[in-house]
Formats: sequence, structure tokens, C-alpha cells
Amino acid sequence: MPIRTASARWQGNLTEGSGDIRTGKGGLQGNYSFKSRFEEGEGTNPEELIGAAHAGCFSMAFSKALADAGFTPTSVETTASVHLDKTDAGMTVTRIDLDTVGDVPGIDEAEFHKLAEAAKANCPISRLLSPGAEISLNARLSA
Repeated sequence: MPIRTASARWQGNLTEGSGDIRTGKGGLQGNYSFKSRFEEGEGTNPEELIGAAHAGCFSMAFSKALADAGFTPTSVETTASVHLDKTDAGMTVTRIDLDTVGDVPGIDEAEFHKLAEAAKANCPISRLLSPGAEISLNARLSA
């Protein structure tokens, strides 16, 4: 398997400085700052990138689980909300809430939820993050 890379450059001190983040192949890049990370400033932040990685990984894993069970999804759309909280150890990602909607013809609600929970447990990013952060899942079929 290929090794994936990303890079970041920061200039200046913590509160007044700024930086840029980019993925190895240049597919994603963005500016970040103290304000974009700890306030509501313009730009991105590491937690958003973790959320994007988790949402993407889960959506792919869930799509595979559905297809393996005989239910080819039309779409799986996931949002990951990453909670960065101050703890005794310092700023910590404490929780990630996955909210997913699947358009999956022919599946019933119980099977959909069973496969969603399995995908949450088995997606590589969930396995990476779950020892340190609680991961919740709200999964629903599209109307």
C-alpha cells in the first residue's frame, strides 16, 4: 500500500501567526490560524481535516459493507463533527459524531443500522481514533 503524506507550514507565534496545510498530491490545501482553530476565523484547521478523513473513510467502509451484504448504495453522505476540548492533559479531541444518510434501495432499517455500526467499528480511521476519542453514529436512510 502507498504511504500517504501531508504537510504544514507555520509562520510566527501561536496567536498571531498563520500557516498553510496541504495534502501530498495537492488535492486539498488551506490556510489556518489560531482564529480558525480556536475561534470562528476564516480558514481550516487540523480538526476539520480529521473530520474530513473520518467522514470519507466511514462513507467508503459503509458503502463496501452495504454492497458486500447485497445492497449497492446509490449514495452515502457523512458529516463528522470533531469536538476539541480542554482537558487536564491539554487540548484534546474527545469525541467525533458521525452523521450519515444512505440512499440504499431494498434495505430495511435494522440491517442498515447493523451494517452502519460494523462500518464505524471497522473503518481504519475509526480504529485509529477510537482509543482516544468517543465515536458516536447517527445513521438514517434517506427519505
